[in-house]
Amino acid sequence: MSLAAEAFVSQMAAAEPWPETATLYQPLKEDQILLSDCASSLAVQAYLRMCGLPVQVVCRANAEYMSPSGKIPFIHVGNQVVSELSPIVQFTKAKGHSLSDGLDDVQRAEMKAYMELVNNMLLTAELYIQWCDDATAAEISRPRYSSPYSWPLSNILAYQKQWEVRRKMNAVGWGGKTLEQVYEDVSQCCQALSQRLGTQPYFFNKQPTELDALVFGHLFTILTTRLTSTELAEKIKSYSNLLSFCRRIEQTYFEDKSSS
Repeated sequence: MSLAAEAFVSQMAAAEPWPETATLYQPLKEDQILLSDCASSLAVQAYLRMCGLPVQVVCRANAEYMSPSGKIPFIHVGNQVVSELSPIVQFTKAKGHSLSDGLDDVQRAEMKAYMELVNNMLLTAELYIQWCDDATAAEISRPRYSSPYSWPLSNILAYQKQWEVRRKMNAVGWGGKTLEQVYEDVSQCCQALSQRLGTQPYFFNKQPTELDALVFGHLFTILTTRLTSTELAEKIKSYSNLLSFCRRIEQTYFEDKSSS
């Protein structure tokens, strides 16, 4: 398909309303999904809920291989498949659904800078702990990641994934870090987020943006995921306003109010 044809198809897709059948795909929740993928998936779910866009979450053992980018999560909307938060934000914006239209240029630049901070620090720390910390890799990451597959494929896939992530850590300068250094990076990231949030309900006052969805996805998942150590969660618990922030979004967008 030519670039012109692709652009035409994208424009046609943007003109179509958001369907009730939109689907978000992620790995198996109980046995397979890891911290980083769970956080990324929750961030997208939070974003779509903040936009008021319905989506059905479907768990598949091969979700990573179904994704066009190899990244989790991805959504299937009409005849379009889009993966990861930032492209999904652009996709919904093309359909007329945006959380950041009310921001000015300076605020929008600041929002993007904090999103980069979260991705460069929290997401990278999650990947490091999953695959570069030997205890976590042996006790949690390799068993969960390989759980849908039989031996020897399970071992091959798990060690291949660990090798890929460790290579990425070396490429971004994290390969030589100690676990304590990673925890300190997370603490500094949380301090920056806490200072920016202050006493506001959301990062840009009274209405959430994609930054709020991203931060919630990572912080809430870290707080509620069992690891070999509680140290990562303890870094977040040092900041009461971040805890209140997570609880606020959980209550507003995820708790079933029909039963109350």
